[in-house]
Amino acid sequence: MLEALKITKTYRQGSGSLEVLKGIDLQVAEGDSLCIIGSSGAGKSTLLHILGTLDRPTSGDVIFRGKNVFTLSDLELAKFRNENIGFVFQFHHLLNEFTAYENMIMPGRLAGWSSKEMRKRADELFSFMGLSDRKTHYPTELSGGEQQRVAIARALFLRPSLLLADEPTGNLDSGNSLKIQQLLMDLKAEFQVTLVVVTHDSVFSERFPRVLRMSGGVWV
Repeated sequence: MLEALKITKTYRQGSGSLEVLKGIDLQVAEGDSLCIIGSSGAGKSTLLHILGTLDRPTSGDVIFRGKNVFTLSDLELAKFRNENIGFVFQFHHLLNEFTAYENMIMPGRLAGWSSKEMRKRADELFSFMGLSDRKTHYPTELSGGEQQRVAIARALFLRPSLLLADEPTGNLDSGNSLKIQQLLMDLKAEFQVTLVVVTHDSVFSERFPRVLRMSGGVWV
């Protein structure tokens, strides 16, 4: 489904440079459940952002179902990303002026879904997330765990085939962290998405059938 070939990423720093990724290769099969683990600064989040086309590599290719995605223009890439990839970040990035329902359906609005289609999909996800009584609540009225569940539902709204999660439990207490970990496993089974999670939590990584460790921009 997804293949990374010789991915490098270098950032300019004054008169010097910082090489964050050093020739990473990766293959992710359809339906895979993969955890990438490593300490802060290992390069794992940078890799995830490149896999999800949020950032372009300095060199190398990302192939998604046979298509080299970085041959697309920025506009084409945005359309591809919206249709195929869901993102969950460490911080929920919900908009405080909108309700949970309004936050969740935003991908549907961008994709031109009808109000009926969006309402049906939102009801399905709210029910699965255990948030049916929180639709009209604003983010500031939700707990940290509830906020992250709304963010996960938003990521899944357009039924992406690939779900990428960057430290999805990093801002949560231990109780909510365990709930979100279990929720991601349940979502993987229920919606048949390919799941790639980045974390520094070794306990969380034990839930995955496939784990890769990164350090200093390379696999170890």
